[in-house]
Amino acid sequence: MNVILTQDVDKLGKEGELVKVRPGFGRNFLLPKRLAVTASAAALKDFEEKKKQDSRREEKMMKEITKYVDVLKDTIFKIGVKAGTSGKLFGTVTTHQLAAAIKAQKNISIDRKKISIPEEVKTVGTFTANIDLHKDLNVTVNFEVVAE
Repeated sequence: MNVILTQDVDKLGKEGELVKVRPGFGRNFLLPKRLAVTASAAALKDFEEKKKQDSRREEKMMKEITKYVDVLKDTIFKIGVKAGTSGKLFGTVTTHQLAAAIKAQKNISIDRKKISIPEEVKTVGTFTANIDLHKDLNVTVNFEVVAE
């Protein structure tokens, strides 16, 4: 039985692939759970059209994201926090604070879960963070922690 996968299935294939499976596995597992559809001519045509639309959408999104890469690379974002006289912070700088600083200074919304700060920021100074903008596109940003 030939089926087209609608989702990634472990040890079988990726979404959109045409795979041959045993009839019982297809009828009793893949089709009821909507992990696959039967490989008819209409289904193949629909999946090809969906792939074209997805690639167009992906291309448009990449163009939009690449606009932000240069802005994020070239800017040093300032984060004001409470600190002691020796420059030690009362707490640490979080990804939430960095996302808020990017939004306030450049009006770019970035999900805080896509930001990773490799080291704990507990002092005043300049640090770097990594932002996963897309599965293929990561950018390193610089930020400065200043005492308020």
